Amino acid sequence: MTRLLLTIQYVGTAYHGWQVQPNGVTVQERLQDAIEKVTGVRSGVIGCSRTDAGVHAKMFCCTLDTEYPLQGEKMAKALNAHLPKDIAVYKVREVAPDFHPRYQAVGKTYTYCIWNGKHRNPFYEDRALFISKTLDEGVMDKAAKGFCGTHDYKAFCSAGSDVEDTVRTVSECSVKREGDLVTVTVTANGFLYNMVRILVGTLLDIEAGRLPSDAIKQALDTTKRQDLGATAPPMGLYLEKVYY
Repeated sequence: MTRLLLTIQYVGTAYHGWQVQPNGVTVQERLQDAIEKVTGVRSGVIGCSRTDAGVHAKMFCCTLDTEYPLQGEKMAKALNAHLPKDIAVYKVREVAPDFHPRYQAVGKTYTYCIWNGKHRNPFYEDRALFISKTLDEGVMDKAAKGFCGTHDYKAFCSAGSDVEDTVRTVSECSVKREGDLVTVTVTANGFLYNMVRILVGTLLDIEAGRLPSDAIKQALDTTKRQDLGATAPPMGLYLEKVYY
C-alpha cells in the first residue's frame, strides 16, 4: 500500500464544501468518483482542511492510500480525465505511510477577494464579493494589522465549532488593491471555523464606520463574537497555500 499526496485546485461554487455529506455534492465525493474510475476501488481521501460551500482552493492537499501502480504525473493525468472541469489535480507524490495532510501542516494562507468596481464583473461572478462603493483599503489594512500575533481568536469563530483550543498565531494580515480588486491575505498556523470570513466582515464594517477602528483589538481582549462584524459571504474566499 502506498500513500500518495494529491495537490488539487477547485472552484467551489457548485459544491457543498470539501467533505462528503448526505445533502449535497462535495469536492471530496467527486475526487473519490474519479479515483474509483481509475483504480477500480472507492478509496477514502483525507483532506488538509474543511472548506465551506462556495469556497475555492488554489492549493488543497489530500492523501490517498492505494495499491494502484500509477503515481506522479501519470496518476494526475488519469484522475483529471475523470474529474469535472472545476476540479483538477496538479501534483501527485509519494509520502510516508504516517503522513497526515491536516495535522502535519504548519500553516496556511487564505485570501479573500472583493471586486470593488462601479459595475459587476462577470469574470468574478461567484469568485469575489462585489461591492460598488469605493473602499479605502488603507483603513482596512491598518485595522488588519491588529489581527497579527498570538491570541485567543474565539471571537472570530462561528457557533457550531467543536474546537476547544482557540489560540492561534497569525503571521500576516494585509489588505491590498490592484485596480478594482481588493484582496485580504491572512497567514496563520491554523484557522478556526469562518475565522477569515468574520475578519473580512469586520474590516468592511470598520471601513464603513459601523465599528470602531480598534474593534479587532477589543474583540481579541473580550473574546466575544458580538463585538465583531457580520460573516462575509463564502464566494470570495480561497485557500491559497498549505505549508508543510
